[in-house]
Amino acid sequence: MSRASVLIVSDDMEFARTLRARWQAERYVPGITIVTSDLWHATSTTGYDLSIIGPTREQKRAPILASASATSSSAAVCLADEKDIPTLHAEYPHLLLVPMQDGWPGTLILVSVEALRRVDAVARAQQAEKQALGSQSHATLGRYMLEMRPSVNNALTSVLGNADLLLLEPGRVPSDCRDQIQAIHTMALRLHEIMQRFSSLAAEMRLGEKESQAETESIAGRLVGQP
Repeated sequence: MSRASVLIVSDDMEFARTLRARWQAERYVPGITIVTSDLWHATSTTGYDLSIIGPTREQKRAPILASASATSSSAAVCLADEKDIPTLHAEYPHLLLVPMQDGWPGTLILVSVEALRRVDAVARAQQAEKQALGSQSHATLGRYMLEMRPSVNNALTSVLGNADLLLLEPGRVPSDCRDQIQAIHTMALRLHEIMQRFSSLAAEMRLGEKESQAETESIAGRLVGQP
């Protein structure tokens, strides 16, 4: 898991210091930012993987909890009185709630580390999905190019043939057009070379797939034949 970023929101500096010191004793230490409720605003959680809400002013607590719970791209953990947990869970179902009781720093760290792992796993899954969609798009484009290759080659052959005929009969072409026809001929040759390279690459890929399949079948056959 890459180094995560954590925002601690609390008006109790002892809470923040205790939590920071407790986290320093762990093997995995994220980047930690501490703000009070006066410095907090609705966009404060943007860019953080985890928000931890400790004791705050009563009038500030509801908007802080609502904002943290509504942030879908990160996790939020709240330290709360045990009697308030059922109400908070009903109002903010996405918050992870830790009761304020003996040993709360260790419990809060454990819950926070697990929340960060979940955030990291979701981010990796989303990245993998994007890469899979990109690969699928490239595969679709590759298949289209393979299907269109004969038509492109036929069109290039026609362009080259007609350009050759015009260049072989200079009397039929105005002198100011000859350079343009020569440029068309040169670019068509370059496109033809590109298509030939593409054809060679496609053949190599097919050969590689056959060899890989043959090797897989060979290994499978040996495994099946083992006593």
